[in-house]
Amino acid sequence: MAVVCIRGQLKALAAGQGEHQLEGHTVADLLLALEAEQPALAGWILDERGQVRRHINVFVNGEQSRGEAPAAPDDRVDVIPAISGGT
Repeated sequence: MAVVCIRGQLKALAAGQGEHQLEGHTVADLLLALEAEQPALAGWILDERGQVRRHINVFVNGEQSRGEAPAAPDDRVDVIPAISGGT
């Protein structure tokens, strides 16, 4: 199973659990499975069309990726909210 890792506020919404072992053929499948496993995350990572939200960065094995990318059982998927701010 692939490992999906979440941090920050997303991790807090998942009851503090940062790593999730999930099955799916694409990154979007994995993220849908994550939302099914952790309903409090619904709408935070994927929009109503099932697309990764603009303010979310997804990396598969360290390479930036999007939802339609294929996922293998030994992949590590990091889901990182974008950081904004400034002076």
